[in-house]
Amino acid sequence: MKAHYAAFARYNSWANRRLYDAAAELSDSEYRADRGAFFKSMHGTLNHLLTADQVWMHRFTGQGPSPERLDMIHHDGLAELRRAREAEDKRIVDYIDGLSDAQLAGTIRYRRVSTPEAFEQALAPALAHFFNHQAHHRGQAHSILCSFGKRGLVLDLLYYQREAEAGRA
Repeated sequence: MKAHYAAFARYNSWANRRLYDAAAELSDSEYRADRGAFFKSMHGTLNHLLTADQVWMHRFTGQGPSPERLDMIHHDGLAELRRAREAEDKRIVDYIDGLSDAQLAGTIRYRRVSTPEAFEQALAPALAHFFNHQAHHRGQAHSILCSFGKRGLVLDLLYYQREAEAGRA
């Protein structure tokens, strides 16, 4: 099971690098334009992805930032946001690599950002949600890119797997 999550952690980092490369091709007005996505713009969506990852990583590890709003803007500039994204992606890979089988079989306890309810949940399904959430919002970011005619971005897991097998990921 650990190998499964380790692959997703590396895929996540690879997909984020590609997404940020594509976002960097947008003009600043395009990058900030409300395109009807859940977090409105590319800027809002990329910031939300970082926020949610920090929230979940705090739940998993008890360390690092724990944002109090899901629409938090961490960085106003794409370059600064990218540096924070890369650091968080490394943190995710390192965390997954450091998990033992016993930890993967364990549980986590946490509170939601939006309500005070407390939860206890098995770690493995929480990790599945974590990686699925990232793909969900990257899909929204991809849609934003497409709305500007930028259709060349490939984020498919199979594409990543082929690149990883060839040593190019």
